[in-house]
Amino acid sequence: MTDTLRPAAAPAVEPLPNSAPPQKLKRSIGVVGGTLLTLSCVTPASTLFVVVPDLFGSLGTATALTIAIGSLLCIGVAFCYSELGTLIPSAGGEYAMVSTLSGRLAGWLVFVLSLLVVMIVPPVIAMGTADYLAPLVHLNPSIAGAGVMLLATLAGLLDLRANAWITGVFLVLEVIAAAVVAVLGFAHSERGAGSLVSMQVAGSGGHHDTVTAMLVVSGLAIALFITQGFSTAVYLSEELENPRKSVARTVLATLAISTVIIIVPVIAITMGAKDLSALTSGDISSMVEAWSNSAVGTFVSLCVALAIINAGIVMVIQNSRVLFASARDKAWPSPVNRALAKLGRFGSPWVATLVVGVPGAALCFVNLDTLYGVTGVSVTGMYLLVAVAALMSRRGSHRHQPAWRMPLWPAVPAILIAVMAYILSQQEVTYLLWTGGITAAATLYWAIYLRPRKETRWLVTLPEDTQEAPA
Repeated sequence: MTDTLRPAAAPAVEPLPNSAPPQKLKRSIGVVGGTLLTLSCVTPASTLFVVVPDLFGSLGTATALTIAIGSLLCIGVAFCYSELGTLIPSAGGEYAMVSTLSGRLAGWLVFVLSLLVVMIVPPVIAMGTADYLAPLVHLNPSIAGAGVMLLATLAGLLDLRANAWITGVFLVLEVIAAAVVAVLGFAHSERGAGSLVSMQVAGSGGHHDTVTAMLVVSGLAIALFITQGFSTAVYLSEELENPRKSVARTVLATLAISTVIIIVPVIAITMGAKDLSALTSGDISSMVEAWSNSAVGTFVSLCVALAIINAGIVMVIQNSRVLFASARDKAWPSPVNRALAKLGRFGSPWVATLVVGVPGAALCFVNLDTLYGVTGVSVTGMYLLVAVAALMSRRGSHRHQPAWRMPLWPAVPAILIAVMAYILSQQEVTYLLWTGGITAAATLYWAIYLRPRKETRWLVTLPEDTQEAPA
């Protein structure tokens, strides 16, 4: 038990045999570039068009309310990420923060949860590509998703600065698509603002069913997933210039912008859908065509397809950094560590990029509901562990270390812990068992391989940072 709660020790890093010291990522992007990459990882438009329709199907008119509650919770989560990300600026993201503050086992478990998220989310988004390429070509969703993942993997091998510009251009297009939907929805409103709290969903036989409070709570796991990408700023902290200032600014700005881009069109769709059955169907493309014409519908669909490709690129970039950091911190046997820690000619961890992208293509052939369910549970559990670390962030030497500090500490992380635990308790047993089984297997790996080698394995190290402290 003490091994779980004791902050990670900092022994000398075991040098890899016959190798130079671990390579470092380049600090090559500022707040604007980091925000473009982070916003692209949230991928507001592709989330709006791919994930939100499932919420409309189960929550109907309560979808906007559920996303709003999830966004409010994410403000507290963003505070935790901002403080911990400036206190511990590492490409390891959540696991580096939690390991340093809550102990090595807790850090390993949050790494496993984050690995589940980073492996599952990209194919979930990518599989939506086929629906929005339909005006031009009809493709099998799994095959289209696998193609997007492989394309994103190739792009992820490029220089990060180049990817910031590529994703920035795509981001503009997806914001335009979301804006068009919002304008059309409000212009064709069928019901007033009161519908946003009417708590109705279309049932069988044309009947209207009531959305219960428990359904809203259950939907919060997906609502948290909808804006989850703001944490990308933490993963990029080793490549952000002056991270002790840039990380917090990027996290908070991204959450604010992405929430607006997502929730405004959701409100417009709720008010503009011709009837409850159309809203519950979640067929946003058909709604757009009904509000305008086929040309506008095609334009919006193609913008969304580009947004999905954009999201795939950024997620592969983010996720490869997690694996790179885990290899640098000796989470695996030596041959695996050496491979995952290799940087290519453009400064990207190319082996880690391939390890993320290729299995992601394979996951496009797994049942989508299972992927959604496991992701929702994993994100909620990860946020809970991050909140625990934030609650412990001002002990001992960390109390006076330069970092951005959240307001209302310790109330914010304490409330988050309670809320996230309750949300987890309301999830489907099947998804809890899947996630729990994977976590149990990871714990066994910890007990058999990592813990007996604590002097040479799972050494969570922080990169040297000589940047000035935040003002």
